[in-house]
Amino acid sequence: MSDAPAQQQESQDPNAPHFSIEKIYLKDLSVENPNAPQSYLWRESPSVEIGLEQDQSSIEDGFHTVVVKVTVTATIADKTMFLVEAAMGGIFQIRNIPEPELQPLLSIHCANIVFPYVRELISDAVQRMGYPAIYLQPINFEAIYQARVQQQLEQAAATKQ
Repeated sequence: MSDAPAQQQESQDPNAPHFSIEKIYLKDLSVENPNAPQSYLWRESPSVEIGLEQDQSSIEDGFHTVVVKVTVTATIADKTMFLVEAAMGGIFQIRNIPEPELQPLLSIHCANIVFPYVRELISDAVQRMGYPAIYLQPINFEAIYQARVQQQLEQAAATKQ
């Protein structure tokens, strides 16, 4: 047996940029079906609201976590049909990436890695409650990041005036 991969890692430049996915994990899952079984007899189409949150933090040197949280609430009139809240996280090893590039990497690339897992979890939970599946559309995390940066720049400019 050869130790070629281990030898390759040892011979690589220790200052070279490094990115790896260490773990994708379920952080939180909440499912509510408060009006069952009556809600299964409702014939109107529900109004569906989708909320998205994202959080990232440093765990320890070179390790970061990104959590994508999605909340789906279906209501008819003023009654909740169902509510699903799911948060999936990822642990990423990121080394030797310049600081200006780190935040976009976490906010865009890492979130894009985690999102399909939370999307599948939401769909599965809704189906297991007995409702038709909810298929969340892909999210443009780059546009969200750019909007957040623009908002911060505008706030900084307003503060200076």
